[in-house]
Amino acid sequence: MIRPDDLEHCREVIRTGSLSFHAASKLLPNSVRDPALALYAFCRLADDEVDEGSNKGAAVLDLQERLDLVYSGTPRNAPEDRAFAAVCEEFDMPRALPEALLEGLAWDAMEQRYHSLSDVRRYSARVASAVGAMMCVLMRVRDADALARACDLGVAMQLTNIARDVGEDARAGRIYLPLDWLADAGMDPSEFMADPKASVEVRRMVKRLLAEARRLYIRSETGIGSLPLNARTGIFAARFIYSAIGTQVTRKGHDSINHRARTTAAHKLGLISVSAVRSAASVVLPKSPVLFASPLDEVRFLVDAVATNSPHADAWGTGRTGALLSVLSELKAREVNANATIGVAAE
Repeated sequence: MIRPDDLEHCREVIRTGSLSFHAASKLLPNSVRDPALALYAFCRLADDEVDEGSNKGAAVLDLQERLDLVYSGTPRNAPEDRAFAAVCEEFDMPRALPEALLEGLAWDAMEQRYHSLSDVRRYSARVASAVGAMMCVLMRVRDADALARACDLGVAMQLTNIARDVGEDARAGRIYLPLDWLADAGMDPSEFMADPKASVEVRRMVKRLLAEARRLYIRSETGIGSLPLNARTGIFAARFIYSAIGTQVTRKGHDSINHRARTTAAHKLGLISVSAVRSAASVVLPKSPVLFASPLDEVRFLVDAVATNSPHADAWGTGRTGALLSVLSELKAREVNANATIGVAAE
C-alpha cells in the first residue's frame, strides 16, 4: 500500500506539473487513480531530472540506481520512490516497462536524433507508450489487443507533444523532427536550431506529425472499450484533451515556432463531457475490427512484455535488456571521459 503522505506528495506533483493528466485523473476510479498518481509522479521526476538537469547523463545513471532499488524492495527514501515501489509490488509491474522509459530518457541525455518517422515512433514508444502500458497494468488489463491500442495512444500523445514543442525544443538545442524530412526540404538541423523559423516546410512537417497522431488516436479508441468501465471516461478524456492540443496547433497554421498551443479549462470540461458520452456508448457499441490490428512494430516489445496472451511473450527479455545496458554503458563512458576532461582542465 502507498503511504498516505507519499500519495499526497504525488498528488501535489501532478497538480502543479501535469495539468492535462491531473484533469483526466479525476475521472479515474480510486483503485486506479491513486497508483496512477504515484506512477506519473515517478515518471515526472525522472523526466524532469533528465530534461532540466545540468548533467543529463548522471541523472539517467542515478535513475537506473533508483529503479534497481525499487525492484530490490529497498527504494530510496523519497516519496516518489516509495510510492512507485509500492505500486510495482502490488500490481506486479513488469520491469521492462520502466526500463523502456529509462532507455528513452537515456536517448534524451545523449541528445539522440531520429532519422525517420519510425525512429520517432521508437522514441515515443519508450517515453510515452511504456507509461500507457503501465496504466493498463494498474487496471489489471493484460490483453495484447488492448495493450497495442494503449501503445497507439501513447505514441499519438508524444507526437502531439513534439508537434507542439518544435520551436521550444529547437531553442533548447533539441530536435525530434525526422531528419529525413529535413533533408528532403533541404534544411540543415543545426542551422534550424540556431534560428528556428516557421517556414512552409517546417509547418508542413508539423502537419505530417499531427496527421500520424490523428491516425493513432482513432486506432486507440477501439481499445478503450476493453478497459474497466469505470476507467473509460478518464482515458477518453486523456485522448481528447491531448488531441485538442494538436487541433490548436492546426488552428495556428501549424506554427509551433512562434506559438505554444494550449487548451483552456472550459475546453477541457467540454471534452470531459464528450468523454463521458463516448464511455457510455462503448457499452452498447459493437467492437471495431480495428481493435485486433497488429501493434506498431515500434511498440511490439512492450505488448510482448506485458500481455498474457501474446504469442511472443516468452521470447521477450534479453534483447531489450541488452539494448538498455548498451545505452547505459555508453552514458557511463561519456561521464568518465567528461570527468577526465574536467580534471585535466583543472590541472
